[in-house]
Amino acid sequence: MSKLWGGRFEAATDPSVERFTASIQFDQALARYDIRLSLAHARMLHHRGLLSADDEQAIRQGLEAIAREIEAGSFRIDPALEDIHMNLEARLRERIGPAAGRLHTGRSRNDQVATDLALYLRDAGAAAQRGLLELRRVLAARAREHLDTVLPGYTHLQRAQPVRLAHHWLAFVEMLARDGSRFRDLGGRLRSCPLGAGALAGTTLPLDPEETARALGFDAPARNSMDAVASRDAALEFLAATAIAMVHLSRLAEELVLWSTAEFGFVELADAYATGSSLMPQKKNPDVPELVRGKSGRAIGNLVALLTVLKGLPLTYNRDLQEDKQPVFDSAATLRDSLEVMAGAVATLRVDVARMREAASDPMLLATDLAEALVRAGVPFREAHEAVGRIVKHCVAKKLDLRVLSREDLHAFHPAFPAAARELVDLERALEGRALPGGTARARVEAALGRAEAEARAELAALDAASAS
Repeated sequence: MSKLWGGRFEAATDPSVERFTASIQFDQALARYDIRLSLAHARMLHHRGLLSADDEQAIRQGLEAIAREIEAGSFRIDPALEDIHMNLEARLRERIGPAAGRLHTGRSRNDQVATDLALYLRDAGAAAQRGLLELRRVLAARAREHLDTVLPGYTHLQRAQPVRLAHHWLAFVEMLARDGSRFRDLGGRLRSCPLGAGALAGTTLPLDPEETARALGFDAPARNSMDAVASRDAALEFLAATAIAMVHLSRLAEELVLWSTAEFGFVELADAYATGSSLMPQKKNPDVPELVRGKSGRAIGNLVALLTVLKGLPLTYNRDLQEDKQPVFDSAATLRDSLEVMAGAVATLRVDVARMREAASDPMLLATDLAEALVRAGVPFREAHEAVGRIVKHCVAKKLDLRVLSREDLHAFHPAFPAAARELVDLERALEGRALPGGTARARVEAALGRAEAEARAELAALDAASAS
Protein backbone atom coordinates (compact mmCIF):
# COMPACT_ATOMS: atom_id res chain seq x y z
CA MET A 1 0.00 0.00 0.00
CA SER A 2 1.39 3.39 -1.00
CA LYS A 3 2.48 5.74 1.78
CA LEU A 4 1.04 8.56 -0.31
CA TRP A 5 -2.41 7.57 0.89
CA GLY A 6 -1.86 8.79 4.45
CA GLY A 7 -2.84 7.23 7.78
CA ARG A 8 -6.45 6.11 7.39
CA PHE A 9 -5.61 2.45 6.68
CA GLU A 10 -3.61 0.04 8.78
CA ALA A 11 -3.58 -3.07 6.57
CA ALA A 12 -2.01 -3.20 3.13
CA THR A 13 -4.24 -3.54 0.10
CA ASP A 14 -4.58 -7.11 -1.10
CA PRO A 15 -2.45 -7.68 -4.23
CA SER A 16 -5.49 -8.83 -6.19
CA VAL A 17 -7.23 -5.56 -5.37
CA GLU A 18 -4.16 -3.59 -6.41
CA ARG A 19 -4.16 -5.37 -9.76
CA PHE A 20 -7.92 -4.97 -10.18
CA THR A 21 -8.04 -1.26 -9.39
CA ALA A 22 -4.86 -0.20 -11.18
CA SER A 23 -5.16 2.04 -14.23
CA ILE A 24 -1.46 2.65 -14.84
CA GLN A 25 -1.55 0.25 -17.81
CA PHE A 26 -3.50 2.81 -19.84
CA ASP A 27 -3.66 6.22 -18.15
CA GLN A 28 -0.03 7.02 -18.95
CA ALA A 29 -1.52 8.90 -21.91
CA LEU A 30 -2.45 11.63 -19.43
CA ALA A 31 1.10 12.19 -18.14
CA ARG A 32 1.92 15.40 -19.98
CA TYR A 33 -1.50 16.86 -19.22
CA ASP A 34 -1.08 16.07 -15.55
CA ILE A 35 2.30 17.81 -15.49
CA ARG A 36 0.84 20.86 -17.24
CA LEU A 37 -2.04 20.94 -14.74
CA SER A 38 0.33 20.58 -11.79
CA LEU A 39 2.54 23.42 -12.99
CA ALA A 40 -0.48 25.73 -13.22
CA HIS A 41 -1.75 24.57 -9.83
CA ALA A 42 1.61 25.14 -8.13
CA ARG A 43 1.90 28.62 -9.61
CA MET A 44 -1.59 29.48 -8.35
CA LEU A 45 -0.82 28.09 -4.87
CA HIS A 46 2.22 30.34 -4.69
CA HIS A 47 0.23 33.39 -5.82
CA ARG A 48 -2.34 32.65 -3.10
CA GLY A 49 0.27 32.33 -0.37
CA LEU A 50 -0.21 28.57 0.02
CA LEU A 51 3.20 27.65 -1.37
CA SER A 52 6.51 29.36 -0.74
CA ALA A 53 8.58 30.68 -3.61
CA ASP A 54 11.28 28.08 -2.91
CA ASP A 55 8.80 25.20 -2.87
CA GLU A 56 7.08 26.46 -6.03
CA GLN A 57 10.43 26.68 -7.79
CA ALA A 58 11.43 23.19 -6.63
CA ILE A 59 8.12 21.73 -7.76
CA ARG A 60 8.32 23.49 -11.12
CA GLN A 61 11.89 22.37 -11.78
CA GLY A 62 11.08 18.84 -10.64
CA LEU A 63 8.03 18.58 -12.89
CA GLU A 64 9.92 19.99 -15.86
CA ALA A 65 12.67 17.42 -15.31
CA ILE A 66 10.08 14.62 -15.15
CA ALA A 67 8.52 15.92 -18.37
CA ARG A 68 11.92 15.60 -20.04
CA GLU A 69 12.22 12.04 -18.73
CA ILE A 70 8.84 11.18 -20.24
CA GLU A 71 9.84 12.77 -23.54
CA ALA A 72 13.10 10.81 -23.58
CA GLY A 73 11.35 7.56 -22.64
CA SER A 74 13.37 7.17 -19.45
CA PHE A 75 10.53 7.71 -16.97
CA ARG A 76 10.08 4.49 -14.98
CA ILE A 77 6.58 3.37 -14.14
CA ASP A 78 6.03 1.66 -10.79
CA PRO A 79 3.10 -0.76 -11.19
CA ALA A 80 2.58 -0.70 -7.41
CA LEU A 81 1.44 2.91 -7.74
CA GLU A 82 -1.93 2.42 -9.31
CA ASP A 83 -2.11 5.34 -11.74
CA ILE A 84 -0.02 7.90 -13.55
CA HIS A 85 -0.90 10.63 -11.06
CA MET A 86 0.58 8.69 -8.12
CA ASN A 87 3.61 7.74 -10.21
CA LEU A 88 4.28 11.37 -11.05
CA GLU A 89 3.85 12.47 -7.45
CA ALA A 90 6.14 9.70 -6.20
CA ARG A 91 8.80 10.61 -8.75
CA LEU A 92 8.53 14.26 -7.78
CA ARG A 93 9.05 13.29 -4.15
CA GLU A 94 12.16 11.34 -5.15
CA ARG A 95 13.54 14.38 -6.93
CA ILE A 96 12.69 17.23 -4.53
CA GLY A 97 11.78 15.63 -1.21
CA PRO A 98 8.92 16.58 1.15
CA ALA A 99 8.03 19.75 -0.80
CA ALA A 100 6.32 17.43 -3.33
CA GLY A 101 3.64 16.77 -0.71
CA ARG A 102 2.49 20.39 -0.93
CA LEU A 103 1.52 20.09 -4.59
CA HIS A 104 -1.76 18.31 -3.83
CA THR A 105 -2.92 21.18 -1.62
CA GLY A 106 -6.54 22.05 -2.39
CA ARG A 107 -7.09 19.46 -5.08
CA SER A 108 -8.43 15.93 -5.28
CA ARG A 109 -7.66 13.24 -7.80
CA ASN A 110 -11.31 13.70 -8.78
CA ASP A 111 -10.93 17.22 -10.15
CA GLN A 112 -7.36 16.47 -11.22
CA VAL A 113 -8.39 13.53 -13.42
CA ALA A 114 -11.44 15.34 -14.81
CA THR A 115 -9.21 18.24 -15.86
CA ASP A 116 -6.57 15.96 -17.36
CA LEU A 117 -9.27 14.22 -19.38
CA ALA A 118 -10.71 17.53 -20.62
CA LEU A 119 -7.25 18.64 -21.77
CA TYR A 120 -6.72 15.29 -23.49
CA LEU A 121 -10.09 15.47 -25.24
CA ARG A 122 -9.34 18.93 -26.57
CA ASP A 123 -6.14 17.71 -28.19
CA ALA A 124 -7.66 14.42 -29.38
CA GLY A 125 -10.57 16.30 -30.95
CA ALA A 126 -8.18 18.64 -32.76
CA ALA A 127 -6.13 15.66 -33.97
CA ALA A 128 -9.30 13.99 -35.26
CA GLN A 129 -10.19 17.17 -37.15
CA ARG A 130 -6.75 17.22 -38.78
CA GLY A 131 -7.01 13.56 -39.80
CA LEU A 132 -10.46 14.12 -41.26
CA LEU A 133 -9.22 17.19 -43.13
CA GLU A 134 -6.39 15.19 -44.68
CA LEU A 135 -8.75 12.49 -45.94
CA ARG A 136 -11.08 15.19 -47.28
CA ARG A 137 -8.10 16.73 -49.09
CA VAL A 138 -7.18 13.38 -50.64
CA LEU A 139 -10.75 12.66 -51.73
CA ALA A 140 -11.09 16.14 -53.22
CA ALA A 141 -7.81 15.73 -55.10
CA ARG A 142 -8.92 12.41 -56.55
CA ALA A 143 -12.32 13.92 -57.38
CA ARG A 144 -10.62 16.70 -59.35
CA GLU A 145 -8.77 14.03 -61.34
CA HIS A 146 -12.06 12.32 -62.17
CA LEU A 147 -14.52 15.09 -62.98
CA ASP A 148 -15.34 13.32 -66.25
CA THR A 149 -15.18 9.74 -65.00
CA VAL A 150 -18.67 8.25 -64.97
CA LEU A 151 -19.97 5.23 -63.08
CA PRO A 152 -23.35 3.95 -61.94
CA GLY A 153 -24.79 5.32 -58.75
CA TYR A 154 -26.45 2.58 -56.71
CA THR A 155 -29.51 2.11 -54.55
CA HIS A 156 -30.05 -1.26 -52.85
CA LEU A 157 -26.65 -2.13 -54.43
CA GLN A 158 -28.45 -2.18 -57.80
CA ARG A 159 -27.43 0.11 -60.64
CA ALA A 160 -29.64 3.19 -60.44
CA GLN A 161 -28.49 6.30 -62.35
CA PRO A 162 -25.19 7.49 -63.81
CA VAL A 163 -23.07 9.88 -61.73
CA ARG A 164 -19.62 11.39 -61.90
CA LEU A 165 -16.96 9.70 -59.76
CA ALA A 166 -16.07 13.17 -58.47
CA HIS A 167 -19.67 13.62 -57.31
CA HIS A 168 -19.58 10.22 -55.60
CA TRP A 169 -16.38 10.95 -53.70
CA LEU A 170 -17.59 14.43 -52.76
CA ALA A 171 -20.46 12.74 -50.92
CA PHE A 172 -17.86 11.32 -48.52
CA VAL A 173 -16.20 14.73 -48.28
CA GLU A 174 -19.53 16.10 -47.04
CA MET A 175 -19.88 13.30 -44.47
CA LEU A 176 -16.34 13.81 -43.19
CA ALA A 177 -16.87 17.57 -42.98
CA ARG A 178 -19.83 16.99 -40.67
CA ASP A 179 -17.65 14.62 -38.64
CA GLY A 180 -15.08 17.37 -38.25
CA SER A 181 -17.75 19.80 -37.14
CA ARG A 182 -18.81 17.42 -34.36
CA PHE A 183 -15.30 17.42 -32.92
CA ARG A 184 -15.17 21.20 -33.34
CA ASP A 185 -18.46 21.56 -31.47
CA LEU A 186 -17.11 19.38 -28.68
CA GLY A 187 -14.15 21.73 -28.31
CA GLY A 188 -16.59 24.57 -27.79
CA ARG A 189 -18.09 22.73 -24.82
CA LEU A 190 -14.74 21.91 -23.25
CA ARG A 191 -14.35 25.46 -22.00
CA SER A 192 -15.00 24.99 -18.27
CA CYS A 193 -12.18 23.86 -16.00
CA PRO A 194 -12.95 21.21 -13.34
CA LEU A 195 -9.83 22.04 -11.31
CA GLY A 196 -10.89 23.65 -8.04
CA ALA A 197 -13.90 21.41 -7.56
CA GLY A 198 -11.91 19.21 -5.19
CA ALA A 199 -13.41 15.85 -4.37
CA LEU A 200 -16.93 17.19 -4.97
CA ALA A 201 -17.59 20.35 -2.92
CA GLY A 202 -14.55 22.54 -3.47
CA THR A 203 -12.23 23.49 -0.62
CA THR A 204 -12.04 25.94 2.28
CA LEU A 205 -8.54 26.99 1.13
CA PRO A 206 -8.29 30.34 -0.72
CA LEU A 207 -7.59 28.97 -4.18
CA ASP A 208 -7.96 30.96 -7.40
CA PRO A 209 -9.72 28.67 -9.89
CA GLU A 210 -9.95 31.55 -12.36
CA GLU A 211 -6.16 31.67 -12.58
CA THR A 212 -5.71 27.95 -13.20
CA ALA A 213 -8.57 27.91 -15.70
CA ARG A 214 -6.94 30.67 -17.74
CA ALA A 215 -3.50 29.11 -17.47
CA LEU A 216 -4.83 25.84 -18.87
CA GLY A 217 -6.68 27.48 -21.76
CA PHE A 218 -10.20 27.28 -20.34
CA ASP A 219 -12.63 30.18 -20.30
CA ALA A 220 -13.66 29.82 -16.65
CA PRO A 221 -13.91 27.38 -13.74
CA ALA A 222 -16.72 24.85 -13.79
CA ARG A 223 -19.98 26.37 -12.57
CA ASN A 224 -20.87 23.43 -10.31
CA SER A 225 -18.28 21.45 -8.38
CA MET A 226 -20.38 18.29 -8.27
CA ASP A 227 -21.03 18.33 -11.99
CA ALA A 228 -17.33 19.00 -12.61
CA VAL A 229 -16.17 15.73 -11.05
CA ALA A 230 -19.19 13.53 -11.84
CA SER A 231 -19.85 14.23 -15.52
CA ARG A 232 -18.28 12.51 -18.48
CA ASP A 233 -20.54 13.74 -21.27
CA ALA A 234 -17.53 15.30 -23.05
CA ALA A 235 -16.03 11.81 -23.25
CA LEU A 236 -19.37 10.50 -24.52
CA GLU A 237 -19.49 13.21 -27.17
CA PHE A 238 -15.99 12.34 -28.26
CA LEU A 239 -16.86 8.65 -28.48
CA ALA A 240 -20.09 9.41 -30.36
CA ALA A 241 -18.29 11.65 -32.86
CA THR A 242 -15.62 8.99 -33.29
CA ALA A 243 -18.17 6.22 -33.78
CA ILE A 244 -20.03 8.22 -36.44
CA ALA A 245 -16.78 9.07 -38.22
CA MET A 246 -15.73 5.41 -38.15
CA VAL A 247 -19.10 4.39 -39.60
CA HIS A 248 -18.51 6.81 -42.47
CA LEU A 249 -15.02 5.38 -42.98
CA SER A 250 -16.53 1.90 -42.89
CA ARG A 251 -18.94 2.80 -45.69
CA LEU A 252 -16.09 4.16 -47.80
CA ALA A 253 -14.05 1.07 -46.98
CA GLU A 254 -16.92 -1.19 -48.01
CA GLU A 255 -17.02 0.45 -51.43
CA LEU A 256 -13.29 -0.03 -51.89
CA VAL A 257 -13.74 -3.70 -51.00
CA LEU A 258 -16.62 -4.11 -53.45
CA TRP A 259 -15.09 -2.03 -56.21
CA SER A 260 -11.83 -3.99 -56.08
CA THR A 261 -13.56 -7.34 -56.69
CA ALA A 262 -13.36 -8.95 -60.12
CA GLU A 263 -17.15 -8.61 -60.33
CA PHE A 264 -16.91 -4.80 -60.16
CA GLY A 265 -13.33 -4.18 -61.25
CA PHE A 266 -13.67 -0.42 -60.73
CA VAL A 267 -10.48 0.11 -58.70
CA GLU A 268 -7.27 -1.64 -57.73
CA LEU A 269 -5.58 -0.90 -54.42
CA ALA A 270 -1.88 -0.15 -54.51
CA ASP A 271 0.34 -3.00 -53.35
CA ALA A 272 1.27 -0.98 -50.26
CA TYR A 273 -2.36 -1.05 -49.10
CA ALA A 274 -3.23 -4.68 -49.93
CA THR A 275 -2.00 -8.09 -48.85
CA GLY A 276 -1.60 -11.55 -50.35
CA SER A 277 -2.90 -14.95 -49.35
CA SER A 278 -0.91 -17.48 -47.34
CA LEU A 279 -2.16 -20.20 -49.70
CA MET A 280 -3.43 -18.72 -52.97
CA PRO A 281 -0.71 -16.93 -54.96
CA GLN A 282 -3.15 -15.04 -57.19
CA LYS A 283 -4.93 -13.21 -54.39
CA LYS A 284 -4.70 -9.46 -53.71
CA ASN A 285 -6.79 -8.84 -50.64
CA PRO A 286 -8.19 -5.44 -49.58
CA ASP A 287 -7.16 -5.98 -45.97
CA VAL A 288 -6.73 -2.29 -45.15
CA PRO A 289 -10.33 -1.26 -45.91
CA GLU A 290 -11.59 -4.53 -44.44
CA LEU A 291 -9.86 -3.76 -41.15
CA VAL A 292 -11.19 -0.20 -41.14
CA ARG A 293 -14.65 -1.66 -41.67
CA GLY A 294 -14.08 -4.08 -38.80
CA LYS A 295 -12.61 -1.51 -36.43
CA SER A 296 -15.75 0.61 -36.68
CA GLY A 297 -17.28 -2.00 -34.37
CA ARG A 298 -14.71 -1.16 -31.70
CA ALA A 299 -15.59 2.52 -31.86
CA ILE A 300 -19.30 1.77 -31.60
CA GLY A 301 -18.64 -0.63 -28.71
CA ASN A 302 -16.57 1.95 -26.83
CA LEU A 303 -19.46 4.43 -26.96
CA VAL A 304 -21.93 1.82 -25.72
CA ALA A 305 -19.49 0.75 -22.97
CA LEU A 306 -19.19 4.22 -21.46
CA LEU A 307 -22.92 4.94 -21.81
CA THR A 308 -23.54 1.76 -19.85
CA VAL A 309 -20.99 2.68 -17.17
CA LEU A 310 -22.60 6.07 -16.62
CA LYS A 311 -26.27 5.21 -16.80
CA GLY A 312 -26.77 4.24 -13.16
CA LEU A 313 -24.21 6.32 -11.29
CA PRO A 314 -25.35 8.59 -8.46
CA LEU A 315 -23.55 11.90 -7.94
CA THR A 316 -20.72 12.48 -7.60
CA TYR A 317 -17.51 10.52 -8.15
CA ASN A 318 -17.65 6.72 -8.20
CA ARG A 319 -14.77 4.39 -9.02
CA ASP A 320 -16.75 3.19 -12.02
CA LEU A 321 -15.56 6.39 -13.71
CA GLN A 322 -12.09 4.89 -14.00
CA GLU A 323 -13.60 2.96 -16.92
CA ASP A 324 -13.93 6.18 -18.93
CA LYS A 325 -10.35 6.30 -20.20
CA GLN A 326 -9.73 3.05 -22.04
CA PRO A 327 -12.66 3.56 -24.43
CA VAL A 328 -11.55 7.14 -25.13
CA PHE A 329 -7.89 6.27 -25.69
CA ASP A 330 -8.77 3.26 -27.84
CA SER A 331 -11.25 5.16 -30.01
CA ALA A 332 -8.85 8.06 -30.47
CA ALA A 333 -6.10 5.71 -31.66
CA THR A 334 -8.49 3.70 -33.83
CA LEU A 335 -9.79 6.78 -35.63
CA ARG A 336 -6.31 8.25 -36.03
CA ASP A 337 -4.90 5.08 -37.59
CA SER A 338 -7.96 4.44 -39.76
CA LEU A 339 -7.88 7.95 -41.19
CA GLU A 340 -4.18 7.62 -41.96
CA VAL A 341 -4.45 4.33 -43.84
CA MET A 342 -7.63 5.30 -45.67
CA ALA A 343 -6.03 8.53 -46.88
CA GLY A 344 -3.10 6.51 -48.18
CA ALA A 345 -5.30 3.88 -49.81
CA VAL A 346 -7.50 6.42 -51.61
CA ALA A 347 -4.52 8.53 -52.70
CA THR A 348 -2.78 5.57 -54.35
CA LEU A 349 -5.58 3.42 -55.76
CA ARG A 350 -5.92 2.95 -59.52
CA VAL A 351 -9.27 3.78 -61.10
CA ASP A 352 -10.43 1.75 -64.11
CA VAL A 353 -12.15 4.58 -65.96
CA ALA A 354 -13.21 2.41 -68.90
CA ARG A 355 -14.77 -0.26 -66.68
CA MET A 356 -16.75 2.38 -64.79
CA ARG A 357 -18.02 4.01 -67.99
CA GLU A 358 -18.98 0.64 -69.42
CA ALA A 359 -21.11 -0.06 -66.34
CA ALA A 360 -22.62 3.43 -66.48
CA SER A 361 -23.56 2.95 -70.13
CA ASP A 362 -26.25 0.43 -69.24
CA PRO A 363 -29.26 2.03 -70.97
CA MET A 364 -31.61 0.97 -68.17
CA LEU A 365 -29.94 3.60 -65.99
CA LEU A 366 -31.71 6.18 -68.20
CA ALA A 367 -35.24 4.88 -67.64
CA THR A 368 -36.05 7.75 -65.28
CA ASP A 369 -35.00 10.24 -67.95
CA LEU A 370 -37.47 8.58 -70.34
CA ALA A 371 -40.25 8.99 -67.79
CA GLU A 372 -39.31 12.63 -67.28
CA ALA A 373 -39.57 13.19 -71.05
CA LEU A 374 -43.23 12.24 -70.70
CA VAL A 375 -43.62 14.57 -67.72
CA ARG A 376 -42.28 17.44 -69.83
CA ALA A 377 -44.95 16.51 -72.37
CA GLY A 378 -47.62 17.04 -69.71
CA VAL A 379 -48.11 13.48 -68.49
CA PRO A 380 -48.56 12.96 -64.71
CA PHE A 381 -45.43 11.36 -63.26
CA ARG A 382 -47.19 8.25 -61.90
CA GLU A 383 -48.66 7.58 -65.34
CA ALA A 384 -45.26 8.16 -66.96
CA HIS A 385 -43.59 5.87 -64.43
CA GLU A 386 -46.06 3.08 -65.18
CA ALA A 387 -45.59 3.42 -68.95
CA VAL A 388 -41.80 3.32 -68.76
CA GLY A 389 -42.00 0.35 -66.37
CA ARG A 390 -43.84 -1.55 -69.09
CA ILE A 391 -41.17 -0.48 -71.61
CA VAL A 392 -38.43 -1.80 -69.35
CA LYS A 393 -40.28 -5.10 -68.92
CA HIS A 394 -40.63 -5.37 -72.70
CA CYS A 395 -36.92 -4.68 -73.29
CA VAL A 396 -35.82 -7.18 -70.66
CA ALA A 397 -38.06 -9.88 -72.10
CA LYS A 398 -36.91 -9.22 -75.68
CA LYS A 399 -33.29 -8.50 -74.67
CA LEU A 400 -33.47 -5.11 -76.35
CA ASP A 401 -31.39 -2.01 -75.79
CA LEU A 402 -33.81 0.63 -74.57
CA ARG A 403 -32.32 3.14 -76.99
CA VAL A 404 -33.29 1.21 -80.14
CA LEU A 405 -37.01 1.89 -79.64
CA SER A 406 -38.47 4.18 -82.29
CA ARG A 407 -41.10 6.80 -81.64
CA GLU A 408 -43.69 4.38 -82.96
CA ASP A 409 -42.41 1.66 -80.63
CA LEU A 410 -42.76 4.06 -77.70
CA HIS A 411 -46.26 5.10 -78.76
CA ALA A 412 -47.36 1.51 -78.20
CA PHE A 413 -46.80 2.23 -74.49
CA HIS A 414 -47.89 5.90 -74.40
CA PRO A 415 -48.93 8.28 -77.20
CA ALA A 416 -47.25 11.32 -75.64
CA PHE A 417 -43.66 10.31 -76.35
CA PRO A 418 -42.32 13.18 -78.48
CA ALA A 419 -39.43 11.34 -80.20
CA ALA A 420 -37.51 8.10 -80.50
CA ALA A 421 -35.76 6.80 -77.39
CA ARG A 422 -32.29 7.60 -78.75
CA GLU A 423 -33.27 11.27 -79.01
CA LEU A 424 -34.74 11.33 -75.50
CA VAL A 425 -32.07 9.54 -73.49
CA ASP A 426 -28.29 9.93 -73.57
CA LEU A 427 -25.60 9.39 -70.94
CA GLU A 428 -24.01 12.84 -71.17
CA ARG A 429 -27.38 14.54 -71.36
CA ALA A 430 -28.48 12.62 -68.26
CA LEU A 431 -25.48 13.91 -66.33
CA GLU A 432 -25.68 17.50 -67.53
CA GLY A 433 -29.45 17.64 -67.17
CA ARG A 434 -29.15 17.24 -63.40
CA ALA A 435 -28.02 20.81 -62.87
CA LEU A 436 -29.89 21.61 -59.68
CA PRO A 437 -27.81 22.35 -56.55
CA GLY A 438 -26.20 19.11 -55.43
CA GLY A 439 -26.59 17.54 -58.85
CA THR A 440 -24.19 15.75 -61.19
CA ALA A 441 -23.85 18.38 -63.92
CA ARG A 442 -20.17 19.15 -64.46
CA ALA A 443 -20.48 22.81 -63.48
CA ARG A 444 -22.28 21.88 -60.26
CA VAL A 445 -19.68 19.28 -59.35
CA GLU A 446 -16.83 21.68 -60.11
CA ALA A 447 -18.42 24.34 -57.92
CA ALA A 448 -18.98 21.84 -55.11
CA LEU A 449 -15.37 20.71 -55.39
CA GLY A 450 -14.07 24.27 -55.21
CA ARG A 451 -16.25 24.97 -52.20
CA ALA A 452 -15.06 21.80 -50.44
CA GLU A 453 -11.42 22.70 -51.06
CA ALA A 454 -11.92 26.25 -49.77
CA GLU A 455 -13.74 25.06 -46.66
CA ALA A 456 -10.97 22.57 -45.88
CA ARG A 457 -8.30 25.28 -46.24
CA ALA A 458 -10.23 27.61 -43.94
CA GLU A 459 -10.73 24.91 -41.31
CA LEU A 460 -7.05 23.98 -41.38
CA ALA A 461 -6.06 27.63 -40.95
CA ALA A 462 -8.42 27.92 -37.98
CA LEU A 463 -6.93 24.79 -36.40
CA ASP A 464 -3.42 26.11 -36.91
CA ALA A 465 -4.36 29.44 -35.35
CA ALA A 466 -5.98 27.73 -32.36
CA SER A 467 -2.97 25.50 -31.74
CA ALA A 468 -0.59 28.46 -31.95
CA SER A 469 -2.56 30.51 -29.40
